[in-house]
Amino acid sequence: MPFRSLGLDAAILKAVQETGYTEPTPIQSAAIPFVLKRRDLIGIAQTGTGKTAAFTLPILSLLASTHSKGIRALVIAPTRELVVQIEENVRAYAKHLPVTVATIFGGVSEKPQIKALEHGADIVVATPGRLLDIIRGREKAFANIEFLVLDEADRMLDMGFVPAIRQIVKLLPRKRQTLFFSATLSREIEKLTGEFLQEPETVEIGRRSNPADTVTQSVYEIPQHLKPSLLLHLLQNGALNMVLVFTRTKHGADRIARRLEQAGISTGAIHSNRSQNQRLRALNEFREGKIRVLVATDIAARGIDVDGISHVVNYDFPPHHEDYVHRIGRTGRAKAVGEAISFVSKEDEDAVRALERFTRRGIPRHKAEGFDYTQPAPPKERGGDRRPPRRAGEVRAPRPDFRRGNSQERTSHEVHGGQKSQSQGGGGQRSRSRGRSDGKPREISMSGEPGKKKSGIGRFLGFGRR
Repeated sequence: MPFRSLGLDAAILKAVQETGYTEPTPIQSAAIPFVLKRRDLIGIAQTGTGKTAAFTLPILSLLASTHSKGIRALVIAPTRELVVQIEENVRAYAKHLPVTVATIFGGVSEKPQIKALEHGADIVVATPGRLLDIIRGREKAFANIEFLVLDEADRMLDMGFVPAIRQIVKLLPRKRQTLFFSATLSREIEKLTGEFLQEPETVEIGRRSNPADTVTQSVYEIPQHLKPSLLLHLLQNGALNMVLVFTRTKHGADRIARRLEQAGISTGAIHSNRSQNQRLRALNEFREGKIRVLVATDIAARGIDVDGISHVVNYDFPPHHEDYVHRIGRTGRAKAVGEAISFVSKEDEDAVRALERFTRRGIPRHKAEGFDYTQPAPPKERGGDRRPPRRAGEVRAPRPDFRRGNSQERTSHEVHGGQKSQSQGGGGQRSRSRGRSDGKPREISMSGEPGKKKSGIGRFLGFGRR
């Protein structure tokens, strides 16, 4: 079925042709006619099947057929990377239309985003948090909204954006068209769509929550301490020419990126601790082939739309099925073939078996040829500030507490039973404990009150009466 059979505007068909697409994907063929009929829609399809174009193309076609001032379409996405990706698609498809688009997300200055709201771009693509921050006092900007799109709807609802989305939706006209698009949509989350959609059509392509068929999957069972060595070993294969590595933590991503760079492998990293400019620069360098490996946390799993990713490596196996689907969906996109490799240690075995039961598909186990699986784990580092074991009968003064007062003065007081040493200025200087007139040390209680005896624990620790 060609794109021209879907009833899209001629200017959009020209732009689609110039991008190199000849036929719509199944989700596009099924969803576009419903959107053009102004129906609310829930669209479910595997990652990499063209969901962005499934709502962008018909919305642009409807905007081209009518004219109005102000913001007419609002697209909400969970991450900054996904917002930028959607904006790029909108600009490509609207290149022959007098349509303006603006983005709103955190990590950059609010001023141009506020200006875009006040001047009224035709299409606004935003993350919910930043949009809610800057919309206060500018609610009238949404008065002409005709289309609301929640992209990666399951992810936004699952990430705790429900309150923010509810507040945003309250500001929109009730008479509008609402579209939910996602790779996965659990039954529990699907119930919430009743709050935002009215008599929606549902389009589901492929089995719910299944990975794309174009991705070859494999598991490497490996102890945790051998993961870095195995990654370097696999990267010796030139076939891994554009590799996306997923880690569980931000610090883990930085640590792996540093190790690969030290081994001479061009590497970038993106996670929430990186600024927006740093993340976009790394993503662009990866897209342009300037770096071979991009290390990311799950924040990027739904925001990376890069053609040609040959391999996805789950350095840390994800605990949730949805995260696994979205991670490996970064390769094998648009009918291309890709490979997903997962490093699995003992603590991940239950998660792997649960995924296999859920998808009703086993994942082959592989062994890396020429890799030494017998390498011992490195010795654990012992803290340098640790005290040696207590000897039998030894009574110790407590260690200085640097959070309170002068540690030198306090240590002297604790060791000398309340008398200030001569080396610290003599008894006439101001201190925590002053000597009595008869030259004997004043007794100090645990509460700091004079004249009371120390408790038993105080004497045991070495700073009470002898």
